[in-house]
Amino acid sequence: MNTLLWVLAGFIAYSLLAALLRARGILPEYVRVQGPLTTVHTRRGRELLDRIAAPKRFWRAWSNVGLGIALVIMVGTFVLLVFQAVVILQNPPAPTQVNQPQNFLVIPGVNDFLPLSVAPEILFGLLVGLVVHEGGHGVLSRVEGIDVESMGVVLLTILPVGAFVEPSEESQRRADRGGKSRMFAAGVTNNFAVTLVAFALLFGPVIGSISVAPGVAVSGAYAGSPADAAGISGGDRVTAVEGTPVNTTRELDAALLATDAGTVSVELDGERTVSVTRELVVAGSVAGNPANLTVESGSDPIRVTAVNGTAVSTRADFESAVGDSRFARLDTSAGERTIPVGAYITNVAENGPLYNATGTTQPLIVSSFNGERITSSTELQAALDRTDPDQTVAVELYRNGGFETVQVTLGENPQDGNGFLGVNIFQGTSGLLLTDFGTQEYPAGTYLSLLGGDGGDGGGLGSAFAGSPLQLVYVSLLLPLASVVLGIPNFPGFTGEVINFYQVGGPLGFLGGGVFIFANVLFWTAWINLQLGLFNCIPGYPLDGGRILRTSTEAVVSRLPVDDPHTVVRTITTSIGLTMLASLVLMIFGPTLLG
Repeated sequence: MNTLLWVLAGFIAYSLLAALLRARGILPEYVRVQGPLTTVHTRRGRELLDRIAAPKRFWRAWSNVGLGIALVIMVGTFVLLVFQAVVILQNPPAPTQVNQPQNFLVIPGVNDFLPLSVAPEILFGLLVGLVVHEGGHGVLSRVEGIDVESMGVVLLTILPVGAFVEPSEESQRRADRGGKSRMFAAGVTNNFAVTLVAFALLFGPVIGSISVAPGVAVSGAYAGSPADAAGISGGDRVTAVEGTPVNTTRELDAALLATDAGTVSVELDGERTVSVTRELVVAGSVAGNPANLTVESGSDPIRVTAVNGTAVSTRADFESAVGDSRFARLDTSAGERTIPVGAYITNVAENGPLYNATGTTQPLIVSSFNGERITSSTELQAALDRTDPDQTVAVELYRNGGFETVQVTLGENPQDGNGFLGVNIFQGTSGLLLTDFGTQEYPAGTYLSLLGGDGGDGGGLGSAFAGSPLQLVYVSLLLPLASVVLGIPNFPGFTGEVINFYQVGGPLGFLGGGVFIFANVLFWTAWINLQLGLFNCIPGYPLDGGRILRTSTEAVVSRLPVDDPHTVVRTITTSIGLTMLASLVLMIFGPTLLG
């Protein structure tokens, strides 16, 4: 039984037990249970709310600002969700990880995007978000003269996950529309304020105190690869090869290519040394590669023993054996294969530089670029780094069983400003990931850059997104969904083995490892509070956005010459609410049901 089923079974068992206790009169009146949720009610604390609400002019001004923000977000959310629903109906996308059932539960370790390793920080952020949200409703209730029936805490089975304030329905009916709207908007206003403060601290002194540690961060080693056999695994940093310091994957590749030794000395974490006995293996493959070889994730690699009749054990041996030949005959553990040698292009962007020269978006193999022989993705990327935008270069391609040369006018690479082909390049040679080492890099520099820090030479994608604080906030919100949106692994926070990839210094260096805990708390507190604020702005009942929609609609309809304003208000709000519900259902389940 998987984790999701265990959680659901626990919820059902808890709900049945709570119902039994309620039926027998064992639960006190101040404890109420609805499924796995338990609320504990109290009338204490209302005096505290009155004291906090004393500066009424300030709180009204505060909530008026929040009400304006909420109205803008409500309109934007409605338009965005309806637009997305129409797009899904017209062209249903393939289901993604986001559409999996467990990812609709906000439970760390069950939800694929909320890692268990930072469950305390996530729960803390959720608790803060719910407390300030409901506290905002309570304070503005007293500011507007609305009585508070009760206050309390919310438990998910036995875990505290939030707080609530229960305004009097009768008092709400007597309050003016402006007062009710401010009260409904107070919760999301506080959530956005917490988000702003948390991100300001995160992007300022906290991330400024974290830098990337020296070496190449290893997220794992391919099963059966030389690195795997040598005991190199996730959490290690490769800091030197044969005494040559390395800090990027490119430097690691260069150091390995610079020696033809069958066994190399590899320094890890700047402290220990292991010996890696190299052999040339196919650790991965792309579908449709010309060798017709398939390497499944986690399975043993395919070994390459000879190229064009010459025994090989390293990539340097491979390149030497290929020489100037456009083809290579491989002797592998899966049999003999003959392939055209070059960098494998998995996709050509429509209207990009290479598309304009070839007119195709189909896979290609680049065997020569600007007069340079190309045998791998590494060589093609290095050649591109030596070009400029608007430069015209000769590109030799293999497609449809033959070679041809086209003239390509390069675009500008948005990440580094160099020449740009407008293609996706598969790592390795001719659709095969050939390696004599076998580690997979963890994008430590990219994550730090995306959070506004200095990712160094490993900033990669993060350097392209570096910009204004608003842009940093937007990108940070995508990090837990990075595998879906940015094409890199989901950001797990600064936890576990990941901490080995970073070092602490700067203004908060005196905290040592506590900086990582502080960063996790701020990141998840900001992330969850913004999600709570945006979600509650959806204009559908019983969310705050739905309640604001009702009061706003009442204010507009009351000025119109209609005989039955209540019916008009109900028709408008119900129609918008149902439209929002249908749009949400389509966004969540549409790809699975219609794809």
